[in-house]
Amino acid sequence: MPRSERSALLLAGLLATAGVAHFAAPERFDATVPRVLPGSPRAWTHVSGAAELALAAGVALPRTRRAAALATAAFFVGVFPANVQMAVDWRHRPAPLRAAALARLPLQVPLVLWARGVARSGKGRS
Repeated sequence: MPRSERSALLLAGLLATAGVAHFAAPERFDATVPRVLPGSPRAWTHVSGAAELALAAGVALPRTRRAAALATAAFFVGVFPANVQMAVDWRHRPAPLRAAALARLPLQVPLVLWARGVARSGKGRS
């Protein structure tokens, strides 16, 4: 299996796992929804989980991989405020939890770059 295919399938797996987790344990995600968003945190948790599942399917399929990977990069940028919210809310928690919340912030950069790399190697490239 070519490296680019493996990378795309790993990204799809990450997205699918995260998407399922949004439905299996939504409480964890509800707490990270920025309070400025309208509606209930649970609704946003489910919407983001469904988006991750749809993106996973798109990235897994060669025919839709490029567009889905670009959408995934945008999604990773779009959920960054939730990571900021988590870091703010967890600033008084024990050091390991606080460190985990802070570590999520720079993690978005390699995720965005990974999705863009999958898009570049995806089918339909010009």
